[in-house]
Amino acid sequence: MTDKEDTAISKEALINEEIREKEVRLIDEQGTQLGIVPIEEAQALSLQKNLDLVLIAPQAKPPVCKIMDYGKYRYELQKKEKEAKKKQKTTEIKEVQLSTFIEEHDLQVKANNAIKFLKDGNKVKVRLRFRGRERSNTAAGEKTMELFRVATEEFAVVEKAPLLEGRFLTMILGPKTDK
Repeated sequence: MTDKEDTAISKEALINEEIREKEVRLIDEQGTQLGIVPIEEAQALSLQKNLDLVLIAPQAKPPVCKIMDYGKYRYELQKKEKEAKKKQKTTEIKEVQLSTFIEEHDLQVKANNAIKFLKDGNKVKVRLRFRGRERSNTAAGEKTMELFRVATEEFAVVEKAPLLEGRFLTMILGPKTDK
C-alpha cells in the first residue's frame, strides 16, 4: 500500500465498531430516516441486514450514520474520482526558439507551430537566443519578438512580456479564451 492510499483510507468515514458515539441519527439503505437510536441498536440493525454502519456526518449533533455496503460505496467513489481526473485538462508549456535575424518565412513557420500548440490549449514559451555580438543589439531581438507576437495575436494573449534573461529574450503566450 502506498502512502497516498494510506492517507486516503485514514481520511475515510468510520464504520461499524469504529464508531464511538452513544446515540446516532440512523438512515437505512433506502435513504429513509429511522430517527435517533443508540449505537448498539444501529449496529445490530446493520448486522441483521448484512451491511455496514457508516458514519457519514460526524460533526452533526447527533452524528449521522447510514446503513450501506461500504465496499460498494468506496468503489463508486473511486470510479467518480477517476472520471473527474479524465475530464481534467492539463496545460503544458511548449517552446519555440527563434534567432535574432530570422527570415520572414521561417518566422511564419514557427508562428504556425505556436498557433497549433495554442489551439490545443497549451501555453507557448518563445525564446530568442543572442549569439556573440548579437547581445549588444537587443533591439533587433525585440523587433523579432514583436513580429512573432503580431503573427500569433489572433490566437494568443501575451502572459509574460518579452524579458531579457542572460542571453535569452523570453516571452510566454497563452491561448485566447472566448468569453
